[in-house]
Amino acid sequence: MKEALFYRRLEGKSVQCLLCPRKCTIPPGGTGFCGVRENHGGTLYSIVYERLCSMAVDPIEKKPLYHFAPGSSCLSICTVGCNLECKFCQNWDISHPKEVGAHGTADERVPPERVVEIARKQGVEGIAYTYTEPTIFYEYALDIMKLARKAGLYNVWVSNGFINPEPAMEASRYMDAINIDLKGSDDFYRKLCNAPGEAAVKKAAKLYKEQGVWVEVTTLVVPGYNDSRSVLAGISRWVRKELGPDTPMHFSRFHPSFRLRDVEPTPARTLETACTIAVKEGLRYVYIGNVPGHRSESTYCPECGKPLIERMGFGIRSMKGTCECGHRLALAGRKWSTPERSLK
Repeated sequence: MKEALFYRRLEGKSVQCLLCPRKCTIPPGGTGFCGVRENHGGTLYSIVYERLCSMAVDPIEKKPLYHFAPGSSCLSICTVGCNLECKFCQNWDISHPKEVGAHGTADERVPPERVVEIARKQGVEGIAYTYTEPTIFYEYALDIMKLARKAGLYNVWVSNGFINPEPAMEASRYMDAINIDLKGSDDFYRKLCNAPGEAAVKKAAKLYKEQGVWVEVTTLVVPGYNDSRSVLAGISRWVRKELGPDTPMHFSRFHPSFRLRDVEPTPARTLETACTIAVKEGLRYVYIGNVPGHRSESTYCPECGKPLIERMGFGIRSMKGTCECGHRLALAGRKWSTPERSLK
């Protein structure tokens, strides 16, 4: 265990966690909502520090990050736990270990130095904090990110964005890119994620953008919940206005899982409609996810429509940074060895 960051001590040896908007008040011997931050005698600890539950080498496109370091590979890591409770979670067996009786920790410890060493031996260009929510293993992620930056590796998060501003600001010092889930509406967050709403997620996305982190957005389109034209237009409009028209937008197909098995998979035509709406709202790079072989896997010039990055699954067949018509593709991720970013 390692003492947690971002908490305050209360009377009676209780503590209040300040990592995410839940701001859990935790009595001695208890854990927060995420199940992995535990109060021991008035001190809050991360009980998943150095305790990976998953590690794999992935293409960066799998995150999905389509405009950051395209064609590169990353070491993907995570611990158990999450600070949301999405009824449709695809990784619920590790995000919600209590569901399968897991105790939330692994026996073998993997120190931050070892993670970076593994990444370098694998010959990858960066490290992705993914599969579960990196916010809940914040201390572990942050220590790895600092070492990775020094080693010339990039750091990317795949996150629900449910984090408080202060820890988000600190993480942004070492973060190169992030894909944030934006689920659609306050009602969606309350009904399907056991969360108060989307305000904190939007605030975090804007903060990361302001600090120079490359931001891409994903919306899992769930039939009957966030697939209306008004909701899809609202998401796209907010992304264009607050994050910019060059922000890549991914509309991902829902598949029945966890506690939401009575809803059919998202029709491809619904995702195509979402793309059309997003383009009309002014977004230049819009994609469909979880529909293998769909033409929207590739990147097209927003000016003339010619293909610039041709993808097949998570692989890249060809790539051009500048179109014949003169349009320069919005890309990031070629400054992986830059020093710590100064805060604005």
